[in-house]
Amino acid sequence: MDSFDVAVIGAGAAGQFCAARAGQQGLSVVLVDHAMTLGEKIRISGGGRCNFTNLHGADERRYLSRDPRFARHALRAFRPEDFLDLVRAHRIGYHEKHRGQLFCDEGSGDILGLLAAECAQGRVALRHPVTGLSIRPPAEGPAASSASSARRRWRVTGDRLDVAARAVVIATGGPSIPAIGGSDFAWGFARDLGLATVGARPGLVPLTCAPAWRERFTGLAGVSLPVRIGLARSANPAEAGGKAAAGRAPTFDEDLLFTHRGLSGPAVLQISSYRDQGQDLVIDLCPDQDLAARLAAEATTGTVGRVLGDCLPRRLVTALLAEGPDPGLRPVELGRARTAALVDSVRRLVVSPSGSEGLKKAEVTCGGVATSELEPRTLEVRRWPGLHVIGEAVDVTGWLGGYNFQWAWSSAAAAAAGLAGRLGGPAS
Repeated sequence: MDSFDVAVIGAGAAGQFCAARAGQQGLSVVLVDHAMTLGEKIRISGGGRCNFTNLHGADERRYLSRDPRFARHALRAFRPEDFLDLVRAHRIGYHEKHRGQLFCDEGSGDILGLLAAECAQGRVALRHPVTGLSIRPPAEGPAASSASSARRRWRVTGDRLDVAARAVVIATGGPSIPAIGGSDFAWGFARDLGLATVGARPGLVPLTCAPAWRERFTGLAGVSLPVRIGLARSANPAEAGGKAAAGRAPTFDEDLLFTHRGLSGPAVLQISSYRDQGQDLVIDLCPDQDLAARLAAEATTGTVGRVLGDCLPRRLVTALLAEGPDPGLRPVELGRARTAALVDSVRRLVVSPSGSEGLKKAEVTCGGVATSELEPRTLEVRRWPGLHVIGEAVDVTGWLGGYNFQWAWSSAAAAAAGLAGRLGGPAS
């Protein structure tokens, strides 16, 4: 049996970064994963270029959680600028693409290389692929005194693995994209220890619509346009995935994409994380234009179809006007009531999704180990000294655009600093 200070379970972004930081602060670390190829979610992220952080990534308002203020401690202790310093130190080229989103110039392999180099610098021992993973807590149980906690040992075993560790970090992510290794290991392990969890559900995911809706908008697959998107008020906010505690869901100004099965694009992915099952979307198809004023300006000289066609894709106009009014009518012929109804149908299009594409296509998993179980500055489990939970396994989910990577880096750095302080490594 090998003995280490820390066993990090899960070699994704958060796990690798935590292992590297802990190792560089003087701790002996073993990094364990079930996959043959590590970092697949990193590899495919950002279309292969890895949206590795966001310039606004320290803003806790851009993260979802039952406790909306929980993430602020870690996010402020290790900010996007701190990870950027590391990116520059490794001479990785990067660029800002949209709304603070930072991507690698060459590809996600650069971030994988950075993490591998940082782990090597921290002398991290790597064990993978490991099947049949089992984690047994110290014999003293969760109530052992802090004085004895440094001598407590966790036992991590599996196929060709038998490790004792003074501390364990759970960085196994969530069950989104199971085809490349996503799993709900963290949820099951937490429940076995009696910890509260928030149920896993898909976040940043395309939404599906009922056949009747798809028939109305048939032929629009592939059409994209900028919109402002929000949610109708939930009939029962207390059941809205904990969003009552986090405040009202924001609106997003992003691109909407029509698909064969419903709606996607950045606008829909963003709002999907906030959406309660059964909650309607409210979409402004002309967010930066005064449609009523344009109709009034061309009341006698234009047609309804042409005015809308100047604001929206032509195929979308055809679908919107399929049930009236006649696109050949002049705006003046509509009258006030019909004009108001037309403007409202464009500026407040209400869509009732039937579901989502599920965890198989979700970019992230919402939910995780409840933040009430964790110390916010170190991500240590309050009732189990020596156990930390980081990254996607925690009930903290970021917006689209590099925020979930930033949470991975920040939570990993917080846990590593806590481990070094408690287990005797040098100060960070």
